[in-house]
Amino acid sequence: MLVAGLPCAQAATGYYLVSVYDVEGQHGIDYKYWNADYTNGSSRSSPEIGYSLGVTSRWYTELNAVWFREHGGDGNALSSVNWQNDVLLTQGQYAVDVALHTDIQRSTAKPHVTSLEIGPVLQTEYYRTQFNANLFLQRDLHGKDGAQTQLVYQWQVKQRWKSWLQPGVQGFGEVGKWNDWLPRQRQSHRAGPAVFGGVDVGPGQEIKYEAAWLIGKNSARSAQSFTLRVQYLFR
Repeated sequence: MLVAGLPCAQAATGYYLVSVYDVEGQHGIDYKYWNADYTNGSSRSSPEIGYSLGVTSRWYTELNAVWFREHGGDGNALSSVNWQNDVLLTQGQYAVDVALHTDIQRSTAKPHVTSLEIGPVLQTEYYRTQFNANLFLQRDLHGKDGAQTQLVYQWQVKQRWKSWLQPGVQGFGEVGKWNDWLPRQRQSHRAGPAVFGGVDVGPGQEIKYEAAWLIGKNSARSAQSFTLRVQYLFR
């Protein structure tokens, strides 16, 4: 877990913000990549590939395979398989839209660890500016002794300037056990500029992208991180 400094569990939502929309009937091929360069010269990186579907106007689901590589490693190793589900609880009738996010992860290394991430997704807009704030609980359910429930957060501000170019800022963090936070120096907080956009490539088809440069702490160590997400969406 990122909170504990391990690579396999709940890595994705430490780098990619969860935002939910009505995408009923929309399929997607989703590629993500992040790396973290630490001040001591070590580094980590993780690509992943997924398939998503807007099952209904309220329910979004995605299945992902995640690889991981440590600095100096021989290559990427399959780290986990993740199943994400997001359910919209409101759809525009209030000032803030609310969804419930869940993500179940199963590590590939033995002993296998099954982890759960769950929590609210909040989104609102003011004119052309979109605001997001998410708060998730993470816990290893099976395969690890002494598991604790950890608290992580995400936030984002995005300006809808053009469909193909939308500047913004993102932030992520892990504070430790949900009811007993770590000392400040052992927490992880990172933030930085981000850019988003999308391009139509055919009837019912779109390529969307987002990228960010995050500065702060990763696994309680100073680091700079680059994140990239590219989605091919079709109906």
